[in-house]
Amino acid sequence: MTTPFRNVTPNGPGGTTTLLLVLSFTGFLLLTQAFFVVPAGQVSVVTTLGKVSGGSRKPGLNFKVPFVQNTYPFNVQTQVRPEKFDSLTKDLQVISATATVKYALKPNEAGRVFKTISYNDREIYNRIIQPSLLKALKSVFSKYELVTIASSWSDISELVEDTVAEELNKFDYVDVQSLDLTGLTIADEYRAAIEQKQIAEQQLLRAQTEVKIAEQEALRYDTLNKSLDDQVLFKLFLDKWNGETQVVPSLPGNGSGNVPVIVRGKN
Repeated sequence: MTTPFRNVTPNGPGGTTTLLLVLSFTGFLLLTQAFFVVPAGQVSVVTTLGKVSGGSRKPGLNFKVPFVQNTYPFNVQTQVRPEKFDSLTKDLQVISATATVKYALKPNEAGRVFKTISYNDREIYNRIIQPSLLKALKSVFSKYELVTIASSWSDISELVEDTVAEELNKFDYVDVQSLDLTGLTIADEYRAAIEQKQIAEQQLLRAQTEVKIAEQEALRYDTLNKSLDDQVLFKLFLDKWNGETQVVPSLPGNGSGNVPVIVRGKN
């Protein structure tokens, strides 16, 4: 009885070709698994059997052990996220605004984020930035009354930015580049009260300025009066005398009791 299959001996031509094809495919597969490219603006975390190994891989061509190590990309470019919030002031008034934070993941901290927070960068804002941001906003606004917040908005913004940065520096995962507060919303009746307070403060400042000017003028005249003795006045008269005036003051210190001297004027 004959079989339809043809025997292929290991040392025959067919066996050698098959072996070469298998080895070539295996080598190609290993190469594709061993090398990977990290794009610009990203870093990659490498794990060995599920455990983070080594530091963050930088952009460019990188190597990993095939089938043993895996890679997880993390975006380290600057991110911009607006956050609408409501907060209570010191005098228990509700304000609404938008905090726009600009931040970036620190490249060297991607591995630590992977181990302790998230396997990807999509959770960085929700689990790192947002809690610290809201905590800082409530902490700052609860210390000031509504009138102070509205009239010193730029100073409050800087204080919030510093507080957020200080809070995030405790964990040192991200770098806060800037924070802007916009769109402050308060009740109309409180807005009117704030405007009236600002007008009153401007009027008070104007009045205080006018008082200071008057005090300086009075001091100047008082100083001038004290410096105008008889000799100074006589010298000033002579400097301005045109020779036509018939009555001139007597020379100080001549013992005449400062009796005016009569002279003949010009015809």
